[in-house]
Parts: sequence; C-alpha cells; structure tokens
Amino acid sequence: MTIDERRIAEELRTMAGEAAPVDPLLYATRTLARRRRRAWSVAGFAGLAAAAAVVTAVIVPLPDGLGPGTAAGVATLPANTPEQARFVRECMPKGGPVHNMDGNRRIAAHGRADDFRVLVEYRDEGGSTALVGSDAGFVLCTPTEQRDMAERPVFTYWGFEPPGDLAGFSGDLQVDAYTSHTHSYTVGAQRIQRDDVYRVVAGRVSDAVRRVEVDWADGRRTAARIANGFFIVRVIGRPVREPGEEEATVLDSPPVTVTAYGDGGEVLRQEKDVAFGPLGSGSG
Repeated sequence: MTIDERRIAEELRTMAGEAAPVDPLLYATRTLARRRRRAWSVAGFAGLAAAAAVVTAVIVPLPDGLGPGTAAGVATLPANTPEQARFVRECMPKGGPVHNMDGNRRIAAHGRADDFRVLVEYRDEGGSTALVGSDAGFVLCTPTEQRDMAERPVFTYWGFEPPGDLAGFSGDLQVDAYTSHTHSYTVGAQRIQRDDVYRVVAGRVSDAVRRVEVDWADGRRTAARIANGFFIVRVIGRPVREPGEEEATVLDSPPVTVTAYGDGGEVLRQEKDVAFGPLGSGSG
C-alpha cells in the first residue's frame, strides 16, 4: 500500500489546528478514542526497532553546571549562550513561533525568537529535542538537516491560557506537554527521506525534585533530563496497525504516568493517565 507521508503529516497538523482552547478532559476522551495517524516507511520501522533499545540520555553539561537529576526551580529564565541563541533562531526561521497550519505565518503575539531560551534538552543516539521557552510559553525544537521538513515551532502558553503563568503551578510537578515530534533526515546516495517519530513529555518541577521518570505504558520507563526547573524526555515511537490495515501506520500513544522524586527517592508527585495531544493549547 502506498503511503503519502506529507499528506498524512498535514492531516495531523490539521487535527492540531483547532482555533479554540483545548478542554483537557474532552481532549483526553477524544485521544483515547482516536490516535493520531503517522506515516512510517518499512525502512524507517526497522530503524525504530533498533533505536527503541536506546533509552538512556547522553547528557551534555549546561552552562550553569547542573547535572542530570538536579533541579533549580522555575524562577527566572536562563540566559542563552551564543550557540543556544543560534539554535533558537534555527528553530524559528520566521523569527518566532508560527501558526500550526501555516509554517510561513508567524504569530507576533507569541513573541520573537529573541524572547526564547533553551530551557532543557534531551539527547540520545537519534538526535535531540529541546524545550525552548519564554516568560509566556514554549515550543519544542527537534534539529534536523532537512530544514523544509522540520517541525513547526508551535507555541503553547504556560498554564494553557494567555498571558501564560510560568511559575503558577501547584505542587512539585507540572506536565506541560505529551506529544510527538519528528526528526526527518535522508539516507544513502539517493538521499531517501526517513522520519523518526518520537513521543515527548516535558514540563516544570519545583526545586525539591531530583528525578523525573515517565512510564510509557508499553514496557519502557525513562528518566528525564532536568535543568533550570524544567524537564524533558523522549522515546522513539512505535507504530501499530489499525483493524483492516495491512501496514502499521499509527503512532501508539497510550496515556503515560509521570513521577517526580525527591532527594531520598520518595515520590513527591505523580501524574497518571496523562493524555497525548497537540501543542498549542490556549494559543488559538
């Protein structure tokens, strides 16, 4: 069966393009009833199977000296290094966040690229995904050499409503995103297009949190990268076959459990049944 990957990707963005703010309870119900469809090549599926075994982050030290498993709390945004500032500009080639249905349409109300900081980045053998935020909200950035196929920097307000509330979460853990992000690249002399789809969870933690783990509900459990009071983690996606389909073309995205631990390994907060959904909540 021939799969039109670009058409399916656009259909996904259409699903994410609802203009009205998302009702979390309604969206959780809809998510359980309908999983987002993604395109997977046979060769890409083989790559996913190999990458699925890689669940440990390769940690790159941050300028503030924070190591893995530490948290500084959300107070003020960190300053970007020159390299990080360039990373943000490359993530936002239009100068800021864009409309989720039109990558050429910058939304000025969501800020300029200069307003955003690299908050925390998760790296593995397949590349990286970073949580990049301003005082008002955030985007996700997954670097790729295929710039025309890069994920759009779609903005989400902290707290899911304007004007955004960076520090206004209660408790020790706030999950701000459970979504997917795609790393597009080419292989071989013929530069055949490949798309690796990752499940990504990101959010904020208090300065009491020393470790965050995600149970992906598929047998995998992964520790997040924590820095500056923020966390992010990703795993390679696994395709499943829908009834009546010959090929596995649907991203398996069951609800996940996110757990924050303290100094002595005690559970500070746990969020269960976190539903998969698009970025852009409250940013219509």
